[in-house]
Amino acid sequence: MRQRKFIWLLLTALGLSLHLAGTAHAQYRYWYPYRSWSDDYPFRQQYQYQRGYKKSEPTRKARSEKASKDTSKDASKEVAKGPLLIVISIADQRISLYDDGALVARSSVSTGVKGHPTPLGVFSVISKNKWHRSNIYSGAPMPYMQRITWSGIALHAGDLPGYPASHGCIRLTHDFAVRLWHLTKRGTRVIIAHDDIRPEEISNAQLFVPKPKIAVALPQSGTVTQPVSDAVPPNATNAPLIANAKQQEDAKADAKAPDVVSAAAAPKKEAPISVFVSRKLSKLFVRQGFVPVFDVPVTIQDAAEPMGTHVFTAMEFRNEGAAVRWTVVTVPEKSSHIQAKSQRGQARQIRTVPPTPDKAGAALNRIEIPKYAAERIAELLTPGSSLIISDYGISDETGADTDFIVLTR
Repeated sequence: MRQRKFIWLLLTALGLSLHLAGTAHAQYRYWYPYRSWSDDYPFRQQYQYQRGYKKSEPTRKARSEKASKDTSKDASKEVAKGPLLIVISIADQRISLYDDGALVARSSVSTGVKGHPTPLGVFSVISKNKWHRSNIYSGAPMPYMQRITWSGIALHAGDLPGYPASHGCIRLTHDFAVRLWHLTKRGTRVIIAHDDIRPEEISNAQLFVPKPKIAVALPQSGTVTQPVSDAVPPNATNAPLIANAKQQEDAKADAKAPDVVSAAAAPKKEAPISVFVSRKLSKLFVRQGFVPVFDVPVTIQDAAEPMGTHVFTAMEFRNEGAAVRWTVVTVPEKSSHIQAKSQRGQARQIRTVPPTPDKAGAALNRIEIPKYAAERIAELLTPGSSLIISDYGISDETGADTDFIVLTR
């Protein structure tokens, strides 16, 4: 009798242990991939400790910091040849870096999950911090962080499981994050789209042509810019565009970090300008060095018809400033990855032909800019300046210490 009771207790204990092991395995298998950086970081530490990692062995953080120093030493020597452009494809989970219009690097990324998607649209790097910790997700580490919105979206080194897994940020491989951090500056353009899009050269008579510079002091935030011509009417005004004030003030704590590049450090007189034309608002806005310069009404032919979203970039001046080379990126409204059913009933993706510069040129030809505004822009034009045309208005993310942010979703 005692022997049977002992066997029964032994079998019960064995079954319970197998059940617990299966539950733990299921939790690791089905929950771990969907955790954000902030959620899975302590989970990974605990999992490694249970697997028998000794305290005397180098920690993952120590190994990462050593690798960072080695990579940073080489990355800090790299210099961009021309204006940089970062393109992130959600469908391909890939980041592409263009220097002076040419593709120079590509790498895998992990973007936001369905509940916390990565926003689509036109952004720029607005602050950088080498050893940033999240002020939203319990101080989660975000090494080599490059912020693109004050509300919390950034590029940073993190875990890449092979599919979207973040809370909206763009996770990069460690080595790529280090090199990208050293190469970019505040103002580097970032475009996030469904598909992998690329810049192409474009020629159009409506694109701005640089003129000799006139010494005009840049406006301070909150002041009205004095026009260079007496013909400028009173409806040409300064555009403060202040929004999301609380989020911006909270996020600007990064500015106190030693690795953040100060806006005042860059020479404002030579800072590239950004021009934004909104079909929704029928207005043209100009910013320089993250500071509003002026805005004016524009006339758009067939204003009820969509134009799309296009980003033009001035790459270099030729013939002593008499001409300029331009590139353009057209941001598609919808993904060209059409979901279809395979023979096994599983979804597969079919890529269609990407848009051509013809669509961007057609949109440009529909815009009539007042002569005085075009002349003022031509005087401020430098390599790296950009022109954004979009059906949308200015995002609420646009505000103090940002370039134009245009959300296409």
